Amino acid sequence: MAKLGVRTMNEIVGRSDLLRPRPSRAPGKASALDLSALLHCPESREPRRHVQSQHHSVDGVLDHKLIELARPALERGERVVLNLPIHTADRATGAMLSGEIARRFGDAGLPDETIVLRFAGSAGQSFGAFAARGLALELEGEANDYVGKGLSGGRLVVRAPRGALFLPDETVIVGNTVLYGATSGEAYFGGVAGERFAVRNSGALAVVEGVGNHGCEYMTGGVVVVLGRTGRNFAAGMSGGTAFVLDESNSFERYCNREMVELGAVTDAGDRDTLRRLVEQHARYTGSPRARHLLARWEQTLRHFVLVMPTEYRLALARTRQAEARHG
Repeated sequence: MAKLGVRTMNEIVGRSDLLRPRPSRAPGKASALDLSALLHCPESREPRRHVQSQHHSVDGVLDHKLIELARPALERGERVVLNLPIHTADRATGAMLSGEIARRFGDAGLPDETIVLRFAGSAGQSFGAFAARGLALELEGEANDYVGKGLSGGRLVVRAPRGALFLPDETVIVGNTVLYGATSGEAYFGGVAGERFAVRNSGALAVVEGVGNHGCEYMTGGVVVVLGRTGRNFAAGMSGGTAFVLDESNSFERYCNREMVELGAVTDAGDRDTLRRLVEQHARYTGSPRARHLLARWEQTLRHFVLVMPTEYRLALARTRQAEARHG
């Protein structure tokens, strides 16, 4: 260690008592400022510098086990289906496994449902983060914040436990900031999500039975279906993608930020097909009583859906269709 005067660098780390303020040349009142309190050096027995390596406690995380159990799929392309418990201490479940899929197969990932992980319990933060193509994670229970953060082609399903004594479409089943920054893949939530659902979603498909404030904020792509109420400021800064919101109380307009989006009925045949397919998938994966009820009276249900689409995005799609028609 090089010497600085008579002291080593380690000896002067945190030693604010060795500093001296320069005389102030500031005019007026500024010259009277006393900044000596900023240089106070509190008494402490704790070290003031790095003395030991950090331990991030990742050696025993669930994903190490998942990677080992999934080796038949990773190494030979065999389908793997696992049933496992999960707890709130299990965070970012599936992220390391997705990293292994990406390392071996790149963006292409694996064929759909090559690895199916079925969990029961309460998942910790970031369940299914960055889930890659070929990976399907299903959870019977509930999950904390950031479910599906950066979703990258995988499929996520969260549904209420069998025999639950609550109404799923009136109960929060996943936390805040779900699907933040998702780029592709599918997600089906058989209950309500917290605030900032699908923020910065750029390509994922998602169905949920209600959301808190700021849903679809800054969304740039993908499709979101909300089979229930939304909170305030829905679609703020939304510049791409589409959302379908079930508005049975005719109140959604009050909760939507219309600065960049337009609201309309679902009249286009393609939009109707997309909406019905996603609701059918939602019913299939989550067993949602609400979805089944809506499908049973579909033509009547359609009249209550509001299509949310960014104005510039709609115009861009129209220009693309016109160009394709001219050159088709």
